[in-house]
Amino acid sequence: MKKKATAGLFLCVIWALLTGCAEFPRQEPADTAPVSSESNSSAIQREPELSAPSEIQHEPESSALSEEAVQVQTAIIPEQILDGETGEIHYSCYLPENYDESTEYPLMMVMPGYDMMWFGEESSGSNLNWRGFLCWTELPEDMIVVSAQLTDWHETSAKQAIELTEYFLDHFSVDESRVYAAGYSAGGETMSQAVSMRPDLYAAYLHGASQWDGEYPPIAENGVAVYIFMAENDEYYGSERARDAYQGLYDAYESTGWTQDEISAVLQIQTPDNEWFAERNITGNYHGGGNVMFEETSILEWIVSHSKEGEMQ
Repeated sequence: MKKKATAGLFLCVIWALLTGCAEFPRQEPADTAPVSSESNSSAIQREPELSAPSEIQHEPESSALSEEAVQVQTAIIPEQILDGETGEIHYSCYLPENYDESTEYPLMMVMPGYDMMWFGEESSGSNLNWRGFLCWTELPEDMIVVSAQLTDWHETSAKQAIELTEYFLDHFSVDESRVYAAGYSAGGETMSQAVSMRPDLYAAYLHGASQWDGEYPPIAENGVAVYIFMAENDEYYGSERARDAYQGLYDAYESTGWTQDEISAVLQIQTPDNEWFAERNITGNYHGGGNVMFEETSILEWIVSHSKEGEMQ
């Protein structure tokens, strides 16, 4: 009997210790403690002029811009969301300072490379300071510029690029004969598909440091102008892919009945060597250096000189 009492007392002590421990909260080490939303937001730097005004209402089903919002804010409008048929489309856009819905503006849809795609909130707005986005806003002619942060470089993103294009055509004052596209690296893979899927939408396309994943015949059949830019020594794709794309497009135009002179007016290729890049202070990483095409005014002007009406601007 004494042994049973001792055993019972021992079990009671163990139970008290266990239940007592449960009353103390778990302490996380300082280096793994959750980061506050305030400190986390500082990871993405925002220029003062990029702050979205309170007048722009974000509807629960979509935060895409409305025409009412346009009356409040122009210039760069960051980090918008369009609820698309295939999911959320994250994008930023630029509207000319004196945007007037009675005036029709050219529209540029430009897609960045892998490191500026959408990987969650921490990547939001990573394309805002990209020259591929900003360069079009600095041209003498006012135009609307849109850059999306898509999630891949395959058919889904191509469809989302098209859907975003159509959204701006439907909701903003766009010159439908002057809708342009540009893509760098992964963005080029996406836009080469989008442009060939809906060649009726786009007048010209700048294909930079990328491989061509779209079809060739639809481009020629719809007279879409294409400028291909790739470093001769691009480390990722290699310039041979640029030449293959050029030849595929050239053959498609030729099969459609275009003459050599007519083709040269709508199809260009540039594969600069290391010396060309060195003159622009780029001496390595020629794939990343391909972004310099957005600093070449002659290339930008060539793109926006085309229209669906078949006339050079």
